[in-house]
Amino acid sequence: MGSIVRHITIDSSDAYRLATFWAAVLDAKVSDDDAPGDDDALVESKNGALLFVTVPEKKTLKNRVHLDIVPAEGTRDEEVERLLALGATLVADHRVPDGRGWVTLADPNTRNYQF
Repeated sequence: MGSIVRHITIDSSDAYRLATFWAAVLDAKVSDDDAPGDDDALVESKNGALLFVTVPEKKTLKNRVHLDIVPAEGTRDEEVERLLALGATLVADHRVPDGRGWVTLADPNTRNYQF
Protein backbone atom coordinates (compact mmCIF):
# COMPACT_ATOMS: atom_id res chain seq x y z
CA MET A 1 0.00 0.00 0.00
CA GLY A 2 1.39 3.40 -0.95
CA SER A 3 0.58 6.98 -0.17
CA ILE A 4 -1.14 9.55 -2.33
CA VAL A 5 0.01 13.16 -2.52
CA ARG A 6 -2.96 15.21 -1.34
CA HIS A 7 -1.37 18.54 -2.28
CA ILE A 8 1.99 20.24 -2.36
CA THR A 9 2.35 22.73 0.50
CA ILE A 10 4.32 25.93 -0.04
CA ASP A 11 5.36 28.41 2.66
CA SER A 12 4.57 32.01 1.85
CA SER A 13 4.57 35.49 3.33
CA ASP A 14 0.99 35.96 2.03
CA ALA A 15 -0.84 32.70 1.32
CA TYR A 16 -3.89 34.17 -0.39
CA ARG A 17 -1.90 36.50 -2.64
CA LEU A 18 0.36 33.67 -3.79
CA ALA A 19 -2.59 31.30 -4.22
CA THR A 20 -4.28 33.88 -6.43
CA PHE A 21 -1.16 34.08 -8.61
CA TRP A 22 -0.87 30.29 -8.97
CA ALA A 23 -4.61 29.93 -9.61
CA ALA A 24 -4.17 32.24 -12.60
CA VAL A 25 -1.09 30.32 -13.76
CA LEU A 26 -2.93 26.99 -13.59
CA ASP A 27 -6.29 28.29 -14.91
CA ALA A 28 -7.77 27.17 -11.59
CA LYS A 29 -9.36 28.95 -8.65
CA VAL A 30 -8.67 29.57 -5.02
CA SER A 31 -10.99 27.58 -2.77
CA ASP A 32 -14.25 29.33 -1.91
CA ASP A 33 -13.36 28.68 1.75
CA ASP A 34 -10.30 30.97 1.52
CA ALA A 35 -10.08 34.78 1.68
CA PRO A 36 -7.41 37.50 1.90
CA GLY A 37 -5.75 37.42 5.31
CA ASP A 38 -6.31 33.69 5.88
CA ASP A 39 -3.33 31.71 7.13
CA ASP A 40 -3.68 29.25 4.26
CA ALA A 41 -5.20 29.10 0.80
CA LEU A 42 -5.85 26.10 -1.42
CA VAL A 43 -5.69 26.00 -5.22
CA GLU A 44 -7.18 22.89 -6.78
CA SER A 45 -6.74 22.20 -10.47
CA LYS A 46 -7.58 19.20 -12.61
CA ASN A 47 -3.96 18.11 -12.25
CA GLY A 48 -3.52 18.42 -8.49
CA ALA A 49 -3.59 20.87 -5.62
CA LEU A 50 -1.27 23.46 -4.10
CA LEU A 51 -1.71 24.61 -0.52
CA PHE A 52 -0.13 27.94 0.45
CA VAL A 53 0.57 28.58 4.13
CA THR A 54 1.57 31.92 5.62
CA VAL A 55 4.67 31.62 7.77
CA PRO A 56 6.46 34.36 9.73
CA GLU A 57 9.99 33.41 8.69
CA LYS A 58 11.63 35.16 5.75
CA LYS A 59 12.97 33.09 2.88
CA THR A 60 16.74 32.91 3.11
CA LEU A 61 17.89 30.04 0.89
CA LYS A 62 17.32 28.70 -2.58
CA ASN A 63 14.11 26.70 -3.04
CA ARG A 64 14.65 22.95 -2.98
CA VAL A 65 11.42 22.29 -4.86
CA HIS A 66 10.23 23.94 -8.02
CA LEU A 67 7.40 23.34 -10.44
CA ASP A 68 8.17 22.57 -14.08
CA ILE A 69 5.21 23.80 -16.08
CA VAL A 70 4.34 23.74 -19.77
CA PRO A 71 1.60 25.65 -21.56
CA ALA A 72 -1.72 23.85 -21.92
CA GLU A 73 -2.07 25.62 -25.26
CA GLY A 74 -0.01 28.07 -27.25
CA THR A 75 3.77 28.35 -27.30
CA ARG A 76 6.31 28.39 -24.53
CA ASP A 77 7.21 31.99 -25.35
CA GLU A 78 3.56 33.08 -25.18
CA GLU A 79 3.22 31.37 -21.81
CA VAL A 80 6.35 33.05 -20.48
CA GLU A 81 4.91 36.44 -21.45
CA ARG A 82 1.57 35.57 -19.81
CA LEU A 83 3.27 34.54 -16.55
CA LEU A 84 5.38 37.70 -16.51
CA ALA A 85 2.19 39.74 -16.94
CA LEU A 86 0.67 37.88 -13.96
CA GLY A 87 3.55 38.98 -11.73
CA ALA A 88 6.31 36.42 -12.21
CA THR A 89 9.89 37.68 -12.41
CA LEU A 90 12.43 36.49 -14.97
CA VAL A 91 15.37 34.88 -13.16
CA ALA A 92 17.22 33.21 -16.05
CA ASP A 93 16.54 32.65 -19.73
CA HIS A 94 18.00 29.40 -21.12
CA ARG A 95 16.04 29.35 -24.40
CA VAL A 96 17.98 28.59 -27.56
CA PRO A 97 17.01 29.47 -31.14
CA ASP A 98 16.03 25.90 -32.09
CA GLY A 99 13.18 25.92 -29.51
CA ARG A 100 14.91 23.91 -26.80
CA GLY A 101 15.81 25.21 -23.37
CA TRP A 102 13.78 26.72 -20.56
CA VAL A 103 13.08 29.88 -18.64
CA THR A 104 13.41 30.17 -14.87
CA LEU A 105 10.76 32.40 -13.32
CA ALA A 106 10.19 33.40 -9.70
CA ASP A 107 6.65 33.71 -8.40
CA PRO A 108 5.63 36.79 -6.37
CA ASN A 109 6.60 35.00 -3.13
CA THR A 110 10.27 34.86 -4.15
CA ARG A 111 10.74 37.84 -6.43
CA ASN A 112 12.78 39.76 -3.85
CA TYR A 113 15.32 37.00 -3.33
CA GLN A 114 18.38 36.09 -5.34
CA PHE A 115 19.09 32.52 -6.43
